[in-house]
Formats: sequence, C-alpha cells, structure tokens
Amino acid sequence: MLGSGAMSNSFEDIEKAKTILVIGSNMTVAHPVVATFVHNAVQNGSKLVVIDPRATKLTEWADMHLRLKVGSDVALINSIMNVLIAEGLYDKQYVEQWADGFAELKETVLRYPPEDTEKITGVPAEQVVSLARLLAQSKPAMLMYTLGITEHTSGVHNVFSCANLQLLLGNIGVPGGGVNPLRGQNNVQGACDAGALPDSFPGYEKVDDPVARRKFQKAWNVSNLLGYEGLRLPAMLEGLKTKKVRAFYVFGEDPATTEPDMHHVHDCLSSAEFMVCNDIFPTKTTEFADVVFPSAAWSEDDGTFTNTERRVNRVRKVSPPPGVARPNWWIFRELAKRMGDTWASSCAKDIWDNEMAPQCSMLNGITYDRLEKESLQWPVPHALHPGTPHLFKDTAHLYRDVRFTQGRAHFKAIDWTPSAEIPDEQYPFVLSTGRRLYHYNCSSQTANAVGLNDLLSEEIVDISPEDAKRFGFGTDDMIQLTTRRGSITVRAKVTDEVPKGMVWMAFHFYKNNSNWLTNSAADPISDTAEYKSCAVRIDYPAV
Repeated sequence: MLGSGAMSNSFEDIEKAKTILVIGSNMTVAHPVVATFVHNAVQNGSKLVVIDPRATKLTEWADMHLRLKVGSDVALINSIMNVLIAEGLYDKQYVEQWADGFAELKETVLRYPPEDTEKITGVPAEQVVSLARLLAQSKPAMLMYTLGITEHTSGVHNVFSCANLQLLLGNIGVPGGGVNPLRGQNNVQGACDAGALPDSFPGYEKVDDPVARRKFQKAWNVSNLLGYEGLRLPAMLEGLKTKKVRAFYVFGEDPATTEPDMHHVHDCLSSAEFMVCNDIFPTKTTEFADVVFPSAAWSEDDGTFTNTERRVNRVRKVSPPPGVARPNWWIFRELAKRMGDTWASSCAKDIWDNEMAPQCSMLNGITYDRLEKESLQWPVPHALHPGTPHLFKDTAHLYRDVRFTQGRAHFKAIDWTPSAEIPDEQYPFVLSTGRRLYHYNCSSQTANAVGLNDLLSEEIVDISPEDAKRFGFGTDDMIQLTTRRGSITVRAKVTDEVPKGMVWMAFHFYKNNSNWLTNSAADPISDTAEYKSCAVRIDYPAV
C-alpha cells in the first residue's frame, strides 16, 4: 500500500485534476485554504464529487453529492470499484504494470454490487454507477480525505480503500491525481516526520528494524534502543490507572478535552502519580498537572512547520515569549541537562541542520540556508534536489518513505465492517463530530482571541428539520443528548445540512463538549478513536 500518510501530490495539482473526489472532509471549515484551491479548480472546469453524510458548504460547488450513511465508506468504495471492474472501466495497463493483489481485490469487490450495497450505504445504485463512469472517463482524478475517513474503528481500512480506488484508476504518481489526506492540525505532518509515532524513528524508519536502531543508537550516543512499538495514547491513559504508566508528559495537547469519553479520560488523568505539561495557555489538562512549563508560541521562536503537502516552511520569531515562557526545545534541553546529558544544539537551526535533516534521508538536502529562500517538499535527498511535488513517480524506486514496495503497489482487499456502536431502540440516533469555522480544536488558543467568542461562544448540535419537528423543538431550544457514556444539555440548530436520524456536534468548549458522549472504541491498527459515530438518544424538554 501507499507510504507515510502524507499527501502524495501538491496544492497546485488541485487545479490540474479533471475530477476532484472529496470524501470525509469538510474542508471549507477545517481546511479553508485548501478549499480555495478546490473552488478555483471548479470555476475553471474541474468536476467535484463530494462523499459525505452532511450537505456541507462544499456540496454547493459539487457536480455530485453522495450522501452515504455514517461508517459505510468501505462498502461504498467497494461498490464503486465493483462497477469499474464489472464494466471493464479500470486502468488495466496501469494495474498490470504497477500493482499486485488485483485478483484478491476483484474477488472481494464483486461481492458489493451497487444494488445490494445501497442497503448499507444509503446511496442509490444509479448514483454509484454514474460516479464510477465519471472517474473512469475524467482523468486524472484527485482523491482528498480528512478525519471523516480516519476517525472510525475501520479508519485504516477506509484509507486502504481510498488507495485501492486510485490504484485501480491509475491515478497514483501523476500530476492532478494521488491520495491526499489533509492533516487534522498544524504541523501534524512535521511531528510524524520527526518520529512522534510509537513505531517509528525520525524519517519513518521502523523501530523493529535492526539497521535503523543501530543508526539512531550511534546518532544519539546510546547503547540500546528498544525494538518494539511503544504505547499509543489510549494505552497510555489506561496505563495511568493500572500503574503501568507512572509518569505522564503532555506536550502541547489537551486530552482532557479532546479525547473521547471524557469521564474515563479524567479518571485516568486523576490517577497519574506525576504529570507534566508544556503549553502556551492553561487548559483543562494542566489542571491535572503537578508541573506546568510555560512554552513559547509559534511566533515567539524560530523553527519549521511541515504542512500537509510535505512542504517544509521556515517560521520566524516576531515577538519575544511573555514572562518566563521558553521555547520547547530549550525546555527539553534543560531537562536533559538535569538528567545528566548535555545536548550540543543551542537553537532551532542547530537542531535542524545537525540532528533532524542528517538523520532523515527524505530531508538530507534541506538546510536552514535553503529554507531562507524557499520552501521545499520532501523528499529532498541532496542539496541540489528541487523537492518532490508528486510521490510514487520518478522517486518511487529510490526512497523507502515513498516507494512502492519492491517497485510495485499492493491492493489490499477489504470487507466492510459496521461501526462499533450502531443505533438501536434505546439510542436511535447517530452522533458524529467535527469542527466549526470560528474555533480551532479544543479552542485553548482561539477562545483567547478577542471577537471569536462573540461569533460562537458555546457548543451547539445540528439536527434535521424532520427530527426537530417530530420532537417539537426549534433552533435555540435546549435539548438533552445521552449516550452510554453520559449526558449533556445543548442548544439545538435545525439545519438541512444533516440527514434524518443523525446529529452533529463539535468539541470546541469544555461545557457541553461532544466528547462527554463519544465512544472510545478505536481502530485496532491505529488506535484512532471512533469520533465519527456513536449511538445517542434525544430528550426534549431536557431532563
């Protein structure tokens, strides 16, 4: 399958796509800059197809909107591929030359004819057939997705399915094509590149690779690095209760607000024997901490960000940190010093030029001097390399981070599985969650911005006109939502954006946060929680 989770193509490629397929992404809210590229492409003649349970702003620009049921992405994509294979519309030459596993894929997707799959997805069979034919006829097609694909118990399989579809169409390694995840937060890409994953060293070299371990043991001057995957966040939190984890260091994160089933999370955080936080503002998580280190914000220190298209950008200091706040690298270096180790780097430039870039093959050619003049998309293997706008093309056979394994891609045949929690008589609605335009994530930053709270000062819940009429309430009425985790009272917003049987919320505010309700059931491979689907009951008037 495809590599490191980064966009395979570039923003500038969006306008080269004849068709843009957006699935599980409310980009006009969550990624408004990217949405402008899409809007421009549509105005210049590109076809836009949106696959989403909600009628978001993006659907107003779309040629087609497939309004699938929450959690049915794999079944829908399989049914699209069923049409492509059954009607002989897929790119046979590309598949034969570049991909293995086609026979297994074909056997699986032929069990998903659109007429049968309609019962799972809610998408009319004729709409699936029309989309399959459009994708085959209007190439290159770019596929873009966000957390609406990954935040499911089938999240990894959803991503595999997106890759399967693009491989089948021959849209990998071409301008205007590719599989393009839009990262959920700023510099998530850079954090992953730097090794903020439990199974990887910087540059995505795996911890169970003896060669990689020897390399980093030498670079970091240590005698032994463990060769097995570390803990992911759900296991860390649970470990606080069982005492498998006795100390907890939280760096620029607010799990007390952003993790699902907040009652459980707070119980775990309360069990920590010792807890440290680095942050720029007090948060609900810092209330659990024994020590809080005040950190410099992004504009208060030099450094780099790597955005969702793999582009490394310089960030320049524009103002000094307030009070005793210090850059994060400085805090970590001082901790190391007190633990008996002296780190040579004394600024962000030293860290990049002497530690980060030399150890990551995909970054070897990026230096601070180059970044003063230009931003660069990895892989950049040497100082004269211009950067790589398209993965899986001319670099496919050279770099382990981006190549097809052994020079070929591999289809991954996937069957659909339902969400961990589906509606029933006791909890008859589906709750899905996301973000609203005016606030960012848990709003620890945006809630401190003058004016934004005037635009949105509390959580609200979107509900369909049909469901609101049945209960007898309207916009601004207070209703109660209850799941197996808890209850909240929240203001209603009646809107055609959501279909009958579904309610939708964000998690920007602590009070009435959707995460008092969400399910901590997670993808068994990635441990990403199923924020996008759980069963909920509506009570009106609020109990």
